[in-house]
Amino acid sequence: MTTLTVEKITPDNVAATCQLAVEEHQKDFVAPVAVSLAEAYTRPEVAWPRLIRADGEPAAFVMGAFDPDAELDFFRCGIWRLNVGARVQGRGYGRFAVEAVLDEARRRGEKAATVLWLPAEGGPEDFYLRLGFRRTGQTFNGEVVGRIEL
Repeated sequence: MTTLTVEKITPDNVAATCQLAVEEHQKDFVAPVAVSLAEAYTRPEVAWPRLIRADGEPAAFVMGAFDPDAELDFFRCGIWRLNVGARVQGRGYGRFAVEAVLDEARRRGEKAATVLWLPAEGGPEDFYLRLGFRRTGQTFNGEVVGRIEL
């Protein structure tokens, strides 16, 4: 049985985290981890970046966002990024990463969370819908807004 853990990004794991790369065809749908960490650095009061390890090895990166004062409601609580390593996809690590963000949202007293995705062939829409997110009917910069009740 694989042991999955969630780690805060630290000087000890940042290089390994930045090495995580999605499959080639997924690169149009998610920024590289290093870009996400740079964005997190500029918004430390909002961003919640985490490394997911599988049996001690880097497997995924997820970045939640918690900004109760955001002007747009779908930016108040949700998932900003999810990168699952190309070699370990299909093992439940993405689901685990999403659940880590949702658990943190519940811990903070949130009642719902959101995620945005590009509606295109090969994109993450089916993944998020299987996890229980539902389309809200809103779009932002061409991306679909999905929401899940907690």
